Amino acid sequence: MVVDTLRLATAGSVDDGKSTLVGRLLHDSRSVLADQLEAVEHASRSRGQDTPDLALLTDGLRAEREQGITIDVAYRYFATPRRRFILADTPGHVQYTRNMVTGASTAELTVILVDARNGVVEQTRRHVAIAALLRVPHVVLAVNKMDLVGHQENVFAAVAEEFTAYAAGLGVTEVTAVPISALVGDNVVEPSPRMDWYGGPTVLEHLETVPGQQHAADGPARLPVQYVIRPQTAEHPDYRGYAGRIAAGSLRVGEQVTVLPSGLTTRVTGIDLLGERVDAAWAGQSVTVLLADDLDVSRGDLIVPGTDAPATTRDVEATVCHVADRPLTVGHRVLIKHGTRTVQAIVSDIPSRLTLDDLSPYPHPGRLVANDIGRVRIRTAEPLPVDAYADSRGTGSFLLIDPADGTTLTAGMAGDTLVAPRPAPPRTPDA
Repeated sequence: MVVDTLRLATAGSVDDGKSTLVGRLLHDSRSVLADQLEAVEHASRSRGQDTPDLALLTDGLRAEREQGITIDVAYRYFATPRRRFILADTPGHVQYTRNMVTGASTAELTVILVDARNGVVEQTRRHVAIAALLRVPHVVLAVNKMDLVGHQENVFAAVAEEFTAYAAGLGVTEVTAVPISALVGDNVVEPSPRMDWYGGPTVLEHLETVPGQQHAADGPARLPVQYVIRPQTAEHPDYRGYAGRIAAGSLRVGEQVTVLPSGLTTRVTGIDLLGERVDAAWAGQSVTVLLADDLDVSRGDLIVPGTDAPATTRDVEATVCHVADRPLTVGHRVLIKHGTRTVQAIVSDIPSRLTLDDLSPYPHPGRLVANDIGRVRIRTAEPLPVDAYADSRGTGSFLLIDPADGTTLTAGMAGDTLVAPRPAPPRTPDA
């Protein structure tokens, strides 16, 4: 019986085998339809390949197939008897690092692939930094192409040690390392007889058993208002509900709440969920909330517990990943989209940019270019109720948008998202 759903994303440098791994997962878990497999076999034969290229199951764009690289985020849905999965296969090319932010922003687990022959490279470090930046709870290191290094344990151990030390410097303490060969399926779904020195789970076993991200039901409630519902019908002449998706915590009938940014307080008198009246609702559910008082509540407002409301501010400091081709500069006028609210803002300062080689901050770069990770300070035209991203991914995140054409410029995470890096442990000379 399917018990829950796990959202995951894959990442890694070019040619590390992400799409092949995803294809192998789909194929070996019997999640590929017969006509899909037949199409892949036909396409592989037309390219002169003797065996099916399972990467074609995810590389759906024509440019992706021609170049042999992943360009866009490909979402795939599959299930085993133990769990359902929503998988985002993200690009590995540095030009498309920004796409990983999209794929990993809602992920509960990230699988980062490393070619056993190349080890940890710059793009690997960038992907670990993004996983840390986005507070992805679980990270899996898949050391791929072990068949090309003779399935040697010492090669796997060296890559795992370097990766784990780097990740720990960014505050990622939970890393599960698995030696695999996505091409032939070693340790992807079935254990590999060629690596009997490895006693851990296969990739799929870990995905099936890792604890899912529990929505912050025990934390403070956060309901961004998306729509005000007023049917004004004879059956419901006085109905006024505030609809949205609960970003964190839980709401209960009878609870005292505050509406931000106005600061007005009232009480929850009803909660409608999927057309039925319920007593409580939790993070991840889309609901309509009824309030005791006829307050001025509109799209963009935030309903929170009366005893645990975030402070409103016009000065936001955050860690960001710049995703646009045009640079972000000090003095840049932008729109900031926080939850369901969008207001005007200006970039008041860019204190630092993260140097991925040693995790050190490069002070006052003046601008951020595509794929840069850095710190920014933003002054908003109106106060916003912003949580720390570490406390609430939903209400601690935001987007910076170009007001001229609506282009998304930057993805931001409020507060101190990345921990202060600590030096990597000294290497022990080989005996």
